[in-house]
Amino acid sequence: MDASRANCVVATPTPLPVSPSSQYLLRFFRDYQNNSVIVAHYNYTGKLKENKYRDGLKPEAIVFLIICLLIVLENAVVLVAIWRNKKFHLPMYYLLGNLTLSDLLAGFTYMVNIVMSGPNTMKLTPLLWFLREGGVFITLAASIISLLAIAIERHVTMVNMKPYHAGKRGRMFALIAGSWVLSVLLGVLPIMGWNCMGSLEDCSTVLPLYSKSYILFCITVFSGVLLAIVALYAHIFRIVKSNTQRLGSLRKGLARKSQKYMALLKTVTIVLGAFIVCWLPLFVLLLLDFCCPVRRCSVLFKADYFLGIAMVNSLLNPIIYTLTSKDMRRAIIKLLCRHCLMTEDGHIKKIGVPFLECSTSKAEVASHRLEGLETTLSSGNITPSPIKAFYPKGPNS
Repeated sequence: MDASRANCVVATPTPLPVSPSSQYLLRFFRDYQNNSVIVAHYNYTGKLKENKYRDGLKPEAIVFLIICLLIVLENAVVLVAIWRNKKFHLPMYYLLGNLTLSDLLAGFTYMVNIVMSGPNTMKLTPLLWFLREGGVFITLAASIISLLAIAIERHVTMVNMKPYHAGKRGRMFALIAGSWVLSVLLGVLPIMGWNCMGSLEDCSTVLPLYSKSYILFCITVFSGVLLAIVALYAHIFRIVKSNTQRLGSLRKGLARKSQKYMALLKTVTIVLGAFIVCWLPLFVLLLLDFCCPVRRCSVLFKADYFLGIAMVNSLLNPIIYTLTSKDMRRAIIKLLCRHCLMTEDGHIKKIGVPFLECSTSKAEVASHRLEGLETTLSSGNITPSPIKAFYPKGPNS
């Protein structure tokens, strides 16, 4: 009898081993969908003491929403102007268009960020929180890397005098594609695991689910890119200015061409300067976030204002394009209200908006005169010119 019972006993199956990748997926679905994680992290950093997580949208949030709407509309107008005018179908304007697109998306993502913030933050899962903040980081990275792409294009075209032949336009598209690939990679690192979930002492105060080490890494990358941009422009200015001074009295024609090249740099240089001014306060705040112990620095709870100042940069860029480029002014006015602001022969009317016809500087006039030469350089149909004599040749020239 005992033997028969022993034969009827069913063996308990041994649990199957779980691979590290399966464990990660289980943790992903368990922790990233747990709303209590958000509450725990915000409570640890002290942010739950603020009223904005209990009440609705504050007046300043509504102001920021209006600014974001203006950002989207302004940059959309610039993109349409570049798309509809064949004169702007050049590598330089494609790169400016890429910067404009990143500004437009920055305005949109920040608008989504505001709507999902405040009391709605406590309703988010960690997955949605990472998507909300990651969108802002991606567009920020895209703006900075787009500025680097523009600086590289200016350096290659103006210093080494290497025109964009039809077969070499792939380089421009590679710069654009590369900027977005790097930006997306940088923005998704927290959701892929570089975060402080499970380690509260490593959490940022400004962004309570982000690791302080990730914040420092982003600031280091952004600072390195900006330093590279400044170095490229400094080299261009130094070469062109030295040759202008050296040949100004002997070859006035070459000096004039050199001055025109300097004028072409003004728009992107102003854009870079505006970017640094607008984003520097936020960078300093994030560095303070890395260094300051939890709940010790009350200014970290005011990060929304610093981010708002940073987002103003995306509002300024289309204005900079309009005020520093006569061609861009004409294209935008033609797009918005051709009949009320332009004459039949294509000139801007003096009545109503007289400042739009004025150049912002003497250099802008020189830049406008160089339009034909710049088009030639970008299309690759360049003819021999003595200007090559005083520009350094590239290694492959």
